[in-house]
Amino acid sequence: MLRGKVAGAATRLILSQGYSGMTMEAVAQQAGVAKKTVYRFAANREELVGLIVGNWTDSLPPAFEAEAADPAEAACLLETILVLIAERVLTAEAVGLFRVLVNDLPARNEVLAIYGRNGIERSRRMLADWLARHRSRGVLTLADPVLAADLILSMVVAEPLRQIAIGIAEPQPAWDIRPRVRAALDLLKL
Repeated sequence: MLRGKVAGAATRLILSQGYSGMTMEAVAQQAGVAKKTVYRFAANREELVGLIVGNWTDSLPPAFEAEAADPAEAACLLETILVLIAERVLTAEAVGLFRVLVNDLPARNEVLAIYGRNGIERSRRMLADWLARHRSRGVLTLADPVLAADLILSMVVAEPLRQIAIGIAEPQPAWDIRPRVRAALDLLKL
């Protein structure tokens, strides 16, 4: 709860005041906690970005625990997983953070590495592990689960993210992502 409160405050600040406005002091004030409480969760602004993204992806692991008995069930479960991911990464907040991070900012490489570890890589790794488990049980016939995870996430997320980031599409939940997810799965024959 407290971690989420700090992450929420950091999110509001980075979106309204940019990276430079998201100081440890400002986050503490925004969250209504002591500064030392903020430091319990992040040692610096770079780690605050990781906290924000991690807060969004923390709800994903339970979805990856589901096991399919056959390819049809795997496709249904995978659709649910991909919709859940898309609904997290295509929100106004997530796209707003993406916009901040693609700009020139102090410690950009470190911030992007933390963003990647807590968001992109975490989601890709969970999906690749899920695909690999199902491949090992003979439910799916993917040659390379890691590459498949990367391609699937790219098909589902990359173009909508670009359109939302440049303002030609609305963020989630303003439109239904399911047709895009189903089309990606159809291309993969899942």
